[in-house]
Amino acid sequence: MTALTSRLSTGKAADDPEDYFAASLGVIFPGDVSNLHGDAEHGLLYTSPYLPRAVPLALAEVKSEDDRRLFSHYLWNASLLLAELIEVGTLGVTTSEQGGPPVEAFNVAGLETIELGAGTALPSIMAGLLGARRVVVTDYPSPPVLQTLRDNVTLAVQPRFAPAGRFAVEEAVVEGHGWGELDTPLARAGRRSFDRVIAADCLWMPWQHEKFRRSIAWFLGDGEAARAWVVGGFHTGRDKVAAFFEREALAAVGLEVEHLWERDCDGQNREWVWDRGVEDVSERKRWLGVGVLRRIREPGREGEERP
Repeated sequence: MTALTSRLSTGKAADDPEDYFAASLGVIFPGDVSNLHGDAEHGLLYTSPYLPRAVPLALAEVKSEDDRRLFSHYLWNASLLLAELIEVGTLGVTTSEQGGPPVEAFNVAGLETIELGAGTALPSIMAGLLGARRVVVTDYPSPPVLQTLRDNVTLAVQPRFAPAGRFAVEEAVVEGHGWGELDTPLARAGRRSFDRVIAADCLWMPWQHEKFRRSIAWFLGDGEAARAWVVGGFHTGRDKVAAFFEREALAAVGLEVEHLWERDCDGQNREWVWDRGVEDVSERKRWLGVGVLRRIREPGREGEERP
């Protein structure tokens, strides 16, 4: 079992052929790794040595084809990684891994966070348990998805799941938000008001990148320390993830890359590369791109250079 997914367990044994096949992939293909987890029947439990008990996560039961095509009814490895980074950064857990920003960069204590395309809301739940002051969770306005998010946040963002002395949430809410839709009550009230904008596995739809960047820039605060954290798996293709981080496209909404690197499911970091040529599918699935974005502060400052 890989380090990233080892904290997950399901609430029910596999009971149909599709479940057995999915569970057996790691045996049939030892080098392979699952990058999506759970379903509406099984649910998930997330455990951490730093939390007093396992956190239950429900997954949406979606009926419409439009809802199913957006895949928010699964937990993805990008969410696991972002939750882990928030945990390490906020608790100051010692790590020997190199690459990326210092771990304290992912501290959420006392901050206001908003998650876009939340799915199960695991990163937001972690932020709420570790000391964030305000947590806003969003996904596209699908009733079953939003109801599942509300159930997860209501159940899990509670002192009994938090480390002693850490819980400080004043507000934890779930709202619908379509990327780029900025004339809504949520958008009008939340413009440039969040210390952290977080998103996991939202980069696989290149046709939505422009709207997604606009939403990030809209909600990200003006403070010098305000940052957006964006994590995307390479399982749908490196080109899709890389396209989001293009310097000119980010600059068009006033953002730039501060840090950009790659991390695999075993916790190994490596330098970001825009194009690694032909990548083995199983190997590619193991890796995720991690980006830290900020507002452009000075004329002429540039983000991550592309060759």
